[in-house]
Amino acid sequence: MQALIKADFWIIFFSLLFGSGSGLTVIDNLGQMSQSLGYDNTHVFVSMISIWNFLGRVGGGYFSEIIVRDHAYPRHAAMAVAQVVMAFGHFFFAMGWPGAMYIGTLLVGLGYGAHWAIVPAAASELFGLKNFGALYNFLTIANPAGSLIFSGVIASSIYDSEAEKQAQQRHPGQWNGASFLSSFLAVDEPLKCEGAICFFYTSLILCGLCIVASILSMILVYRTKTVYTSLYGKSRT
Repeated sequence: MQALIKADFWIIFFSLLFGSGSGLTVIDNLGQMSQSLGYDNTHVFVSMISIWNFLGRVGGGYFSEIIVRDHAYPRHAAMAVAQVVMAFGHFFFAMGWPGAMYIGTLLVGLGYGAHWAIVPAAASELFGLKNFGALYNFLTIANPAGSLIFSGVIASSIYDSEAEKQAQQRHPGQWNGASFLSSFLAVDEPLKCEGAICFFYTSLILCGLCIVASILSMILVYRTKTVYTSLYGKSRT
């Protein structure tokens, strides 16, 4: 388990934390995101992102193999591209333009799926197959950890804050202490947020995190060029 003390391992971990964590945050909140933008058929987006997730895994594996086998270049270059694609997807979610849900779902789904084709192969190439199962499972902790932070803390807090602001605007008397009874009775009624503002700041934060993840991936590319040259450079000749 010497990989745990290597900088390359932790670069992969945090790149995965920011990248896949932001993607899982979208998957977790896709229903509320589509409802806030006025879509009734939220199940369509859940089905779509599952399809794009699958295609991202296939495409990410295929293109990363081309980069590695044909050019002897680090596999994480494909990861950096996938994370930039996800950043654009989060930006579309933030803007809330007509049709942005479809484009954002496509881009985030493809980028998120690509992570799970690239990371296992890269981990085996950089750290070997000894203890690979333990290392890979340790890396996968980044996915739920990112979702816990980005979805459970950031997204939910911002959504609840915006929903409360809208509730105050709709029922000012209920929220200024004028009617304690009405506010008490409204506790069981969940707050709902409407409009692009509900996930605007969350999506911009996720967009920034994907850019940071892409930078980390490119740092790893720079650090591991010699490794991939030694692994695949001879096979090209």
